[in-house]
This record gives sequence, structure tokens and C-alpha cells, in this order.
Amino acid sequence: MKRTVRELAEQLRCQLLGDGSAAVTHVASFQSAKSDSLVFVEEAKHLDAALASPAGAVIAGAFVSGTGSKPILISDQPRLTFARAAKLLAHSSDQSHGIHPTAIVPMPVHLGKNVSVGPRAVLGKFVRVAAQTDIGAGCIIGDNVEIGSHCRIDANVSIYPGTTIGSRVIVQAGAVLGSEGFGYVRDRETGRYEQFPQVGRLVIEDDVEIGANATVDRGALDETRIRRGTKIDNLVHVGHNVQIGSDVVIAAQTGLSGSATIENNVIVGGQVGIADHVRIEEGAILGAQSGIPSKKVIRGKGVVFWGTPARPIKEYLKELAFLARAARKQSGE
Repeated sequence: MKRTVRELAEQLRCQLLGDGSAAVTHVASFQSAKSDSLVFVEEAKHLDAALASPAGAVIAGAFVSGTGSKPILISDQPRLTFARAAKLLAHSSDQSHGIHPTAIVPMPVHLGKNVSVGPRAVLGKFVRVAAQTDIGAGCIIGDNVEIGSHCRIDANVSIYPGTTIGSRVIVQAGAVLGSEGFGYVRDRETGRYEQFPQVGRLVIEDDVEIGANATVDRGALDETRIRRGTKIDNLVHVGHNVQIGSDVVIAAQTGLSGSATIENNVIVGGQVGIADHVRIEEGAILGAQSGIPSKKVIRGKGVVFWGTPARPIKEYLKELAFLARAARKQSGE
């Protein structure tokens, strides 16, 4: 969507240097930039390259002094401002809305203003979808699901009955939300397993993003909840009764077992295994492929934990160094 640099400066609250009448339509790297592209730089050493690129405008930090050969938007956080600009440029006021002829939308269903439902999507009874939300092709939305405004539900997403989703939530293709958890009771006499009731619900708050083919189970008896602003990567599994705080980031192929608690602002690397009833306290950082045993508490804001069982990275590296020295000593004997 075409916007002038002046419009972007006003919407992004940036200082504008240069001609504000220039128009841009998309964001790009230096290498792929064209005359209507917007690029960004975070360090002064890259400014000349940005100005020499074909881009129509540049987002840069406060290190810029004076005007350049093209319009410059000054921001304290150039990367963040660039991300926000990308969203503004991607928005299209001409986007089509409405229900595709092949979609199944029974009565009673409540759809807000400018909701779109894609080909072959199926909505259950008593579904409520707020304004400006897009439901992609092939989605299955169960009975009594509630979806807030300005959400994007991509193709082939399955949302089980009773799930609640807030506003501005993005769910990428193939994700499954609200499925039954993996909970079983063993009969000591026969050795057979029988499912423990999985009758709770899933609540996803505002501004959450869930990656492709991720799975989030509903609560067993109560609820699974993902709080505001959390970002979950592709192929992540969240078990039943899990509680995830605000502004948590979880990378791909991580698994969270039932009743784990992840507090606010935690960062979880890829392929991390979190066992049942674990608590990761606020601000902790779990390195890739870490393992956390059942009922363990990880505590340390800003501290990186690594290894299996996970411990502070300084401690882990000391252990690795000791083992390396011991191995060298043994080989030399």
C-alpha cells in the first residue's frame, strides 16, 4: 500500500529529514531495494550503504546528522520502527471481505463488520467473530468459539469448541488450538491406560502469535492460558493446564508438558523440553535443547540456563571445561 514518507513519519512518530512527499510501498533489504522501498539501519557505519541503495527512504537512528540524498526517518529503535512500518505498508484498504460460497456458516453465528471467511472453512454453532478478522481457507472452528477483532487465522487451522481468542491474534497455517491433552490414568490391576477427563478450556489473550503446525491443548479440568503478547514459533507443543505469561517468546520444536508455568518475559530457545509442573520464573532464558525435569523451578531474571538438567550457563560451561580437561588428562596417561 503506497504511503508518503511524511505519513509514515507521523504515524510512526519519527523525525523526518528530507522530502516527505516521496512515496514508498514496501520494506526491503539494501540488496533487494527499489525506488519505492523502505530500508533501515541500526548503526552509523551502514548509513552510507543505505543512502547509496535504490531505496526511496531510510529509517535510521539518532546518529544521523543533517539531511542525506533521500528522506530519512529518525527513530530511537530503527528495527522496531521498521517492523511497524512493514505492517502499515502491508495493510490494504481494498481487501475483500465476506463469506466464500463454499464456506459453511450455520445459524446462529455472529460475524462482526468486515469479517472474511475463506473457501471450505467450517464454522460451528454459536461461534462469535469480531470485526476485521480473517478466517483462512479450510479452517475448522468448533462450537462456541470466540475470536476477537483484527485477528488472522490462516489456512487449515483447527480450533476446538469452547476456545476463546482475543484481539489482534495471528495463528499460522495448520495450528491446532484447544485439542485434548495427553492425560491418562493407569489401572493397576490390568495395566491398561484410561484417559483422564480433558474437559477444560483454552484462553488466548490479545496480541498473541502462534506459528504453523503448533498445538495448544485445552485444560484438563480448568484452563490452559496464553497471556497477552506472547509469541510461539512453529511446531511448538503446549500441554494441558499450561500457564504462559505475557511477552514470552518460545522458539520452534519446544514442548511444554502439562501444568507447567512460564512467567512473564521468559525466552525459550528451540527444542527445549519442559516437564510437568515446572515453573520458569520471570525473565529467565532457556538455551536451545535445554531440559527441565519435573517440578523444578528455574529462577534468575536475565540469566541464561543451558543443558540437561538446565543450570546457569556459567556453571554448565565450567562443567564442560572440567570434563574436557579430564578427557585430555586421561588420554595423555
